[in-house]
Amino acid sequence: MSTRTKPNVPLSALTVVLFGVVFLVPFAFIVLTAGKTAQESALLDFSWPTQWAFVENLQAVVEARDYLLIIAFINSTVLTVVSVSVVVVLAAMAGFVLQRRKSRFTRAVNLVILSGLVLPPAVVPTIWVLQKLGLFKTMPGLILVEIAYAMAFCVLLFQAFIAGIPKELDEAATIDGAGPLSLFFRVVLPLLRPIIVTVVVVQTVFIWNDFTSPLYFLPGDENATVQLTLFNFQSQYASSYNLLFMDILLVTVPPLIMFMIFQRQIVSGMVAGSVKG
Repeated sequence: MSTRTKPNVPLSALTVVLFGVVFLVPFAFIVLTAGKTAQESALLDFSWPTQWAFVENLQAVVEARDYLLIIAFINSTVLTVVSVSVVVVLAAMAGFVLQRRKSRFTRAVNLVILSGLVLPPAVVPTIWVLQKLGLFKTMPGLILVEIAYAMAFCVLLFQAFIAGIPKELDEAATIDGAGPLSLFFRVVLPLLRPIIVTVVVVQTVFIWNDFTSPLYFLPGDENATVQLTLFNFQSQYASSYNLLFMDILLVTVPPLIMFMIFQRQIVSGMVAGSVKG
């Protein structure tokens, strides 16, 4: 007779409570504060607004500093789309080569990749390199930085997933006359869909929410990303908390929606990469 595992009700209830405390409560605080007037929001208390000013705050945030938020959304979209696209292709190709071709060279490359996960990013040397390349304070320079920061983690994910793809597929495609590029793009890449979705969503959220890289490597209002618009409503001497939290809400909603839509694919891709091979 087959036995079914009984659900752990106390553990499930505790999980729901922790989820509410860690995520739902802060998000509710953001929404409530974003809908308050300037006077009420200055109290920073968890309370229902006596007078809703949600639409007025939204309009003020969008129009602030000559519609800087619109420019920031465009910049962040370009940065995220280009960086994630390049990372997916390069990391998948690198993971395929490193997984299929075992040698001293690939072992040395894997060691470099692991060191990239352990060592903290060095800001000053990176600025020096970008200056020498003529890419400092440019969007291509920031894209290059984001790609470099994301590559190590993504290559390891692709390697783990590709380990579960039988090598016989490679041999069969080679016998049929497929070259290296044709083998990768026509045979291997379509099989990587679960881990590609995982990488796309995770890296989109990471790059979209990145604050330090645009601050260091792409200064200037014309180059502002969405995270840097938070400076519009907070200073050393005064803060408009209602507008600040409205800005936070607008910046948070796009990656939040994306994460919620693809959460199952993210989990399945991570699990598949951890158990195969």
